[in-house]
Amino acid sequence: MAQADTDRLSISLLTREYPPSIYGGAGVHVAQLVPQLRKLIDVDVQCMGEPREGATAHPENYPEGANAALRVFGADLSMVAAIPQVDLVHSHTWYANLAGHLAGLFHDIPHVVSAHSLEPHRPWKAEQLGGGYRLSSWAEKTAFEGADAVIAVSAGMRNDTLESYNDLDPDKVHVVKNGIDTEEFKPDAGTDVVTGLGIDLDRPSVVFVGRITRQKGLIHLVRAAEKFDPDTQVVLLAGAPDTPEIAQQIGDAFGHLQSTRGNVLWIEEMLPRQQVRQVLSHATVFACPSVYEPLGIVNLEAMASETAVVATAVGGIPEVVVDGVTGYLVPYDPAKADDPAAVAAFEEDFAAKINAVTRDPDKARAFGLAGRQRCIDEFDWSKIAAETVEVYRRAREVHQS
Repeated sequence: MAQADTDRLSISLLTREYPPSIYGGAGVHVAQLVPQLRKLIDVDVQCMGEPREGATAHPENYPEGANAALRVFGADLSMVAAIPQVDLVHSHTWYANLAGHLAGLFHDIPHVVSAHSLEPHRPWKAEQLGGGYRLSSWAEKTAFEGADAVIAVSAGMRNDTLESYNDLDPDKVHVVKNGIDTEEFKPDAGTDVVTGLGIDLDRPSVVFVGRITRQKGLIHLVRAAEKFDPDTQVVLLAGAPDTPEIAQQIGDAFGHLQSTRGNVLWIEEMLPRQQVRQVLSHATVFACPSVYEPLGIVNLEAMASETAVVATAVGGIPEVVVDGVTGYLVPYDPAKADDPAAVAAFEEDFAAKINAVTRDPDKARAFGLAGRQRCIDEFDWSKIAAETVEVYRRAREVHQS
C-alpha cells in the first residue's frame, strides 16, 4: 500500500483497551493520548472487545475455547485486515504488537511500538497464560526487533528494553513518558464517596489502587501494614486478580491483617475514575509497592490529586516520584525476590516510610502540593502527543531509508 502523500500524517493506533473498557495503565495512556494526537494528525483506532464509538473493535473469540493468547492473535489478524490506508501503525502492548508487525509488513508502512511493559520482566504471567506466555513473549520480541521505532515510557524502560532485546538498534528507542490529565485528576473536596466507603476523614489513611497481580506488589503492602501506626487506615481499591492462587494469597494475608490491627478496608470492585479521584484526594499517602513498573500512571494520578506518594524505586517510578520532594522512594531488589530476609526488610522499610508521612501532616501536604505541580510542569499530554508525532516522523525516515 502506498503511503498517503500529504503533510498531515495519518496513523492507525492498535490497542487492546479503549474507552469505555479500560483496566490498566496502557489503556489510560491510549485514552488520554488519542484526543491530543487528533489535534495534530489523523488517527484511526483499532481495539479489541465489544463494539464502541470512536474505534473499530475486534472480538477475542477465535479460535473458540482456545488459550487466551491464541484468541488475541485471532483479533490481531482481524485488525490487520481492517486497517485503512494510513502512513503508519502504532501498537500498544503485546496484545496488539503482532497486529502492528504484520500490518507494517503487509502494507509496507512503518510500525511504531510503545513499550508499556516487557514480557521478560513479567515471568509470573506464565501462571495466567500457560503456554500462551511463550506466544506473548515471541510476539513482543518479534515486533520490537522489527519495529521502525520503539517508544519507551521512561528512561528506565528504555534501558530494560535494550537489555531484553540485544538485537534492537538503540537509535530506534525513544523516551516519551506517560502523561496525566490534571483537569481530570485534581483535588476533589467532595466527601460523599469516601464517607460512603466508610473512610474516617479524621484519621490518616493509606490508599492503594491497582489490579491484584504480582507486578503491583500488593502482598508486600498488606504485610507492611501490620507495622503501620494503629490509627492509620488502610484502604485497598484492588480487584481483578490474575489467578485464583494470587487471589487466595491476598485474601489470606488481608484476613490476617484484619484480625490483628483493624482499620482496614478492601474494595474489590473497580470504582469509576471520578470516585477514585475523590479517594486519592482525601488520602494522607498513596502507596505503590510495585515490584515492576515501567512508569506508573497511578502515581501521577495520586500526585495530580495533591497526595503524597510512597513507592518502590523500580523501573520508571524514580522519574515520577522525587524522593523527599513529592514523597518517598523505597529501594527494592527484584533479584532478591526469593530471599525472605530481604523481602521482610523491604516491607519494614516501606512501613517506616509510610509512618513518616502519616505522622507529619505538614510534610504530607507539602509533598502533595509539590507532586501536583510536577504533574503540571512535566507530564502534560499535549507535550507528550507532540513528542510522539516527532517519533512517527523519524520512523518514516527510517522506513524509507
